[in-house]
Amino acid sequence: MSTNSMITRILDDARAVITKPADFYRNMPKSGGFGDPLVFVVVMGAITGVIVAIMSLVGLGGAAGMGIAGGVGLIAIITMPIFAIIGSFIGAAIMFVIWRLMGSEQSFETGYRCVAYASAIYPITTLLALVPYVGSLLGLAWMFYLMYVASIEVHGIAARTAMIVLGIIVGLLALLNIAAERASRDMQANMEQFGKSFGDAIGQVQTDTQDMTPEEAGRAFGEFLKGLEQAGREAEQAQSK
Repeated sequence: MSTNSMITRILDDARAVITKPADFYRNMPKSGGFGDPLVFVVVMGAITGVIVAIMSLVGLGGAAGMGIAGGVGLIAIITMPIFAIIGSFIGAAIMFVIWRLMGSEQSFETGYRCVAYASAIYPITTLLALVPYVGSLLGLAWMFYLMYVASIEVHGIAARTAMIVLGIIVGLLALLNIAAERASRDMQANMEQFGKSFGDAIGQVQTDTQDMTPEEAGRAFGEFLKGLEQAGREAEQAQSK
């Protein structure tokens, strides 16, 4: 298969997962090896990495406020496909156990295919995550909707059973997600404040030491280190609240 035809097929599969998930999972091959779904995950991870990089460069996302946007963007292009691969196998292992408990007799490979092709929504959920709290919850709900559809169409699980089991799981994950995002945003705010204070302190030290003797400059630097230590303690206290 040529590269162009492979990319076309991947994009067609992604479009089908997003627009017609029931049809996609109903017609999805249950076997055939891990190669095709693995390549699909890598491509979706790469696209997501590019989106994260662009968001960072234009000042969106968590890295923008800390002055490391360019570095994070570059790293994302490399690491997102790797994280996507790891996440797909972990997610497949978890869902495989859940599906087995619900009565599925499908193999791990089939379960992996269900999870792997659901990565089609990664680029979109990355953009949704820009909306505080709501965006990440929508992404979580969308992922579990796909798992609900896969439960019915691929694993032959009753719709009511899948709805109850997956509904409980997604509810618990939603609560954890809200708590984690709140902690992350608080930490980001503290880091931004610390960075601003650090920059101001450096500027003040440079101004104050221009006309000082070496001894006076040494004492001033000692005071600066004390102030920096105090700022660090205040940041830790603010984070623990």
